[in-house]
Amino acid sequence: MSETNEAKPDTPSTGPPKAFDVAAIRADFPILSQLQTTSDGSKKRLVFLDSAASSQRPNQVLDAMDEVYKTGYANVHRGVYQLAERATNAYEGGRKKIARFIGAPDAAEVIFTKNATESLNLVAGSWGRQNLGPGDAVLITMLEHHANIVPWQMLAAEKEFEIRWVPVNEGGELILDTLDQLLDGVKLFSFTAMSNVTGTLTPVRRLVDAAHAKGALACVDACQAVPHQPVDVTEWDADFVAFSGHKMLGPSGIGVLWGRRELLEDMPPFLGGGGMILNVTTEGFIPDGLPGKFEAGTPPIVESAGLGAAVDYLSTLGMEAVRQHEIELTAYAMRSLTEALGEGLTIHGPSEPAARGGVLSLTLDDVHAHDISQILDESAVCIRPGHHCAKPLMRHFGVSATARASLYIYNDTDDLDALTEALVKARKFFAL
Repeated sequence: MSETNEAKPDTPSTGPPKAFDVAAIRADFPILSQLQTTSDGSKKRLVFLDSAASSQRPNQVLDAMDEVYKTGYANVHRGVYQLAERATNAYEGGRKKIARFIGAPDAAEVIFTKNATESLNLVAGSWGRQNLGPGDAVLITMLEHHANIVPWQMLAAEKEFEIRWVPVNEGGELILDTLDQLLDGVKLFSFTAMSNVTGTLTPVRRLVDAAHAKGALACVDACQAVPHQPVDVTEWDADFVAFSGHKMLGPSGIGVLWGRRELLEDMPPFLGGGGMILNVTTEGFIPDGLPGKFEAGTPPIVESAGLGAAVDYLSTLGMEAVRQHEIELTAYAMRSLTEALGEGLTIHGPSEPAARGGVLSLTLDDVHAHDISQILDESAVCIRPGHHCAKPLMRHFGVSATARASLYIYNDTDDLDALTEALVKARKFFAL
C-alpha cells in the first residue's frame, strides 16, 4: 500500500466550498497544510484524527476573530461610543447565529459559558441546587463524559439526592428495557446525544419524551452532536442543551447552554459580579434578565464572533451533508481497519455506521493505547489515547484506555488509509 499522507500543495480559498469537496475544505485550514517529519526522515502532511477532543479552525473563523481584534474590539453592552457598539453587535450577532443554527426560538435563551463543562455545571449549580434534595433522583447514563457525571456527584454529596444510571450493552448502546422504572421519582434526566467514546447516537427525542412523561426535565450533552449532525432543540423538545465551540470549528473559551426561557428565568444566577445585575445595594442585588443574568464579568467577545463564523461555515456546507460524509467515512474506516488488522482489533461501539458518529475507539492486541498513539505520531497521524473522561464506561468495557480516531469535515479516505497503514506498522513494531 502506498504512502497516503505524503505532502500535497494546499492553496487558500476565499470561502467554504459550494459542494462537499474535502480537498477544498482542507485548504481552508492552515494548520493542516503543515508538514511533519516522520520516523524515516520524510515529510508528510498532518493527518488530524482528534476532532472529538477539539476541532481545527478554518481561515474564515481566524479572520473573523482577527477583524474584531484589529478594528472592532471594546467591552460590550455598557459603552456608548461607536467602537463599543460595534463590539456589542459582533458579540450579540454570534448569539443570534447560534440560536438559528440550533433552532432556538429566542436568542436570549442562548447563554455563553466558557465550555460545555461549565454549561452542565451551571445546570447543576443553579437549577439543581434550587430544586434537588433528599428523596429526589437524577438519572444519567453509562455513556456520559465526566462533565455530565461529576457535577451531579458533587451536588449529590451536598443535597443528598440519588444518582441512577442507565446501563449499556457490549455494543455501547443504551439498555432501555427498564427506563420507565429508572425514571420513577427522577427530577432530571441528563444524557449525551452522542458518546465521545463509542460514537453511539442516543434516541434523544425518545429519551426526552420518556423523561417528560414521568414529570422530569431533560438535559442533553450535545458536544458531539451539534458539530456533526443537524440539531434542532425545538424538535428535541429538551429543557437544556449544552455544547462547546471548540469542537465545531470555533475557538476555545466559549461554550453554550440553551435552556427554556421559563426555566432560565426561574433559576438563580450561577456566578456573581459585573454585567449580571440590574441593581446592587448594601442589602442585596437584583439580577439582570436573560441572557445577562448568567454572563457575569467580561464575556467571550471575540470568541462569539469566531463561533458565529464557524456556524456560517458549517451552515454553508449543510449539516445533512456533514452527517452523510461522516457516515461514509466511518463505514470505510471500520471496513478497512477490520480487513487489515483482523483478530486482535476491537472497535468499541455500534457495528452499524449509521448508528454512530465518526468516533472510533480502538484496542489492538494487548498494546497500550498511549504506545499506539506515540507510534502513529511518527507517521504524522494524530489520534487520542486515554480514558476520554469516561472512566465508568471504560470499566464497563474492561479496558483502562482506548486509542481514539475521530473524524470531521476535513478528513477523507486518504486519512483513513494513513491510519490503517500506521496501525499495521505499530502492530509489527510491538510484535518484534
